Amino acid sequence: MEYRNPVPTVDLIIRLSDGIVLIERKNPPHGYALPGGFVDEWEPVEKAAIREAREETGLHITLDELFYVYSDPARDPRRHTMSVVFLAHADQRPVAGDDAAAVVVVAEAELQSYELAFDHSRIIQEYLEFRKTGIRPLHSPE
Repeated sequence: MEYRNPVPTVDLIIRLSDGIVLIERKNPPHGYALPGGFVDEWEPVEKAAIREAREETGLHITLDELFYVYSDPARDPRRHTMSVVFLAHADQRPVAGDDAAAVVVVAEAELQSYELAFDHSRIIQEYLEFRKTGIRPLHSPE
């Protein structure tokens, strides 16, 4: 029997003093995105998040908390993925690396104006709502 399970990924909402870190993707799907990527075999998701942040932004981050797990089968056009999203912060300036063509720091008030890849617009929207209300997203099965 062949199992066809979702592929685990991580995404990060990295807060700096002047905004949230976004990367411009070098590879398809193109556009802006939260830093993140695939979890390697035998790698804990926390280590994957720290590794991906360093590879894509050069940042040495501090993970603050788990925000939410996103698993909609349509969230990534390439395949069914399941993303563990972390909130994190850093004190230095990001520099694009790995599969990031560029990196930007965007003020929270301007985040909604960016076209984001994957389901990252939804993640950002729910994060901003969480910042206002303290209520985490809870998606009901369709």
